[in-house]
Parts: sequence; structure tokens; C-alpha cells
Amino acid sequence: MRAVGTTAAALAALLAAACAGGADAVDLPSRSTPSSVAARSTGGPSPTSTRAPSPTGPSSPKPTATALSSPTAARAPDVLTLAFGGDVHFEEYLRPLARDPHGLDELRSTLGAADLSVVNLETAITERGAPIGKEFHFRTPASALETLANAGVDAVSMANNHGADFGAVGLRDTLAARTASPLPVVGIGADEDEAFAPATLEAKGVKVAVFGASQVYEMTLANWSADQDSPGIASASPLGRLRTAVSRASRTHDLVVVFMHWGLDYQQCPDGLSAATARSLEQAGADIVVGGHSHRVNGAGWLGRAYVAYGLGNFVWWRSKEPDSRTGVLTLTVDPERARDRSSSASAVTGARWTPMLVGADGIPRQPQEAAERSRLMGVWRQAAACSGLAQRS
Repeated sequence: MRAVGTTAAALAALLAAACAGGADAVDLPSRSTPSSVAARSTGGPSPTSTRAPSPTGPSSPKPTATALSSPTAARAPDVLTLAFGGDVHFEEYLRPLARDPHGLDELRSTLGAADLSVVNLETAITERGAPIGKEFHFRTPASALETLANAGVDAVSMANNHGADFGAVGLRDTLAARTASPLPVVGIGADEDEAFAPATLEAKGVKVAVFGASQVYEMTLANWSADQDSPGIASASPLGRLRTAVSRASRTHDLVVVFMHWGLDYQQCPDGLSAATARSLEQAGADIVVGGHSHRVNGAGWLGRAYVAYGLGNFVWWRSKEPDSRTGVLTLTVDPERARDRSSSASAVTGARWTPMLVGADGIPRQPQEAAERSRLMGVWRQAAACSGLAQRS
């Protein structure tokens, strides 16, 4: 039987919570290095993931990340870097990118420059099926997964409110694409166990679990949440199943990452439910909790042992006017020794860097060339931190 999770009335009450207050943001230094270890997945039926060939050859390493203050960031083999981007789809004028295996290769110098990188893939992977009864419907062919892999993406979450936009037929195609994917797909599956299974990535000797889950109550969560015998997305309503999975992974992995779909549309501050969820996941053993859904850049910072980013905004998207176009890449620096010491109360995340970007008219995010524009967008990032309630230093 299909899982509904919780009632609309109950969730509506939770979503009415006010924004939390906090301190101004401080941008911390972050270091990156090329990855020499291929990502590999043990979550669900996804195959072992290897870095897709780049235009410069199949053995080319991930390029060194570009910092705002310097054309080349220093290599640091003693740290692990993880990069996160927001919402990705391939609708309207972005459709050709999904069929071009190198359509997003320019992102290798930003998102793909970290050792490991993850985005939210907010679309059904199908060219069939009938749209379900909602305003917006996103779909893409399975070739989009190769496009993302070539851009340097190591895993995607599909636990969001567009993963089942084309009903049962579209979901079957999506799950088939997940099985054949060149990179791990989390947060969706043929049943509850598969949807809540993490992808396991490994780099710099650090074993990383990556989860995806949604807490946005609408048609997808109500009708297409994975159950014991039904396919769908990983629902974080109620939160118990995700907490249990995170807690279990924290005992078998060095680092636990949760990519959440949560919050309220077009809001810059986290709602009360998102803040409570972040605290609960940190207590369960999550080291990094990032999220999206609001289509706005939200605040980020430390919460106990975890680093939390409430909203990364749109990323590869069909809206190129502000504020919808404000986006960026969040790059976190992780100390491998701290990550492996699960008994420590110190955060394994030792640094954070936000690279501000704008979605272009072609749907691809880029760093502004003008220093004044970069400074203005950094101001948006700092302003968002002011109501996050998160610490700006570990």
C-alpha cells in the first residue's frame, strides 16, 4: 500500500512555524584538490560509479577549484572537498543539454572541481507517461545522467516533488534509468528499502554515505512515497525512517550527507520544520545536511557537529532573472581524520566556501566576471545567514 506519511493538516501546522534568528555570515576558507579515487555506489541497484570521460581524455582528473580571489586554489591532498549545487532540470530551452553528453562540461571548473559533488535532480527521467495533476511537470531523457556525470557530478538526489511527475509509467522509466545510471541516484526506489538506501562514495580514504529525502507535502509525497511494496521517493514525513537510516550509516561510514527537499517556496529563511529536522538529523549522526525547494539561496553554517545549508537555490534551471537566477556552489572542506573519528564532538567540516553564480539565459550557472557583481551576490549569501540560526564558525 502506498505511504502517505502524514496528513495535510498536520504538516500545514508544522509549516506555519516562523523563521529562526541568527548571526551574520562569515565566509570561511576552503581548499580543494583533484580526486584520485572514483566514486562508487552501494545504494540500491545503481552500478559502481566511475568518473565519465571528459573532453581532455578519460584519465583526466577533476580540475582544481577556482577561488574568487585567485585563478587557482592551492592543492591540499590532506583534505577532502565536497561541492553541492541546487536544483537541476532540463526543461524548455535546456532540453538540448540533456542529449549533449558534454553540454555541462564547463561546470567541471566549479561544481566538478571538488573531490565529490552532489546536486538535486528535480525531474522525472522519462519520455513517456501522462502528467499528474499539478501546475509544473519536469521530465528529461536518461541521457541527462551522462551529461551530469561528465560535468563532474558524483551523485544526484531525486527525492523531490518532481521525481514522479509522469505517474506510474514515468516512474518505471525513472527507476530503469537509475539502474543503468553512470552515477548513483538516491532518494527514489522500487520500494522503501531502496529509496532510503544511501549511495556510498569514497575519496581521500573517506567513506561517504549520501542520502536524499523530501519533506515537501504535495502530490508527490502524498501519492508517490516509497512503501514496503510500492515505488516512489524517500519521504521524511514522518522523520523516523530517515533518522534510522542515517544513524545506521553513521556506524558504517566516515561521513554522512543528507540532501533534503524541504522548506517553503520563495522564502529566504528556514521554516520551523526544516530547523527541527536539521537538529534531529545532526543528533542521528549526519555530518552535512544540505537542501533546496525554496528556489532561493538560504543561510548555512554549523549546527553542533553538522554543517547545514538550508537552501542552495536553482542551479541548472529555466529561469534566468533575479532572484530566481541567484545560485552558487557550496564547497566544504572535511578533515579526514576527524571524519573517521565518529566519537569526536568536533565537526569534520573545517571550512566552507560559497562561489556566487547567476543562471544564464541558456540555463547554465556562471560566476559573474565583474568584482562588484560577485560582491553583491556574496551579500545575498551573508544576508541569508542572518536568519538561519546557524553558527558561522565550527
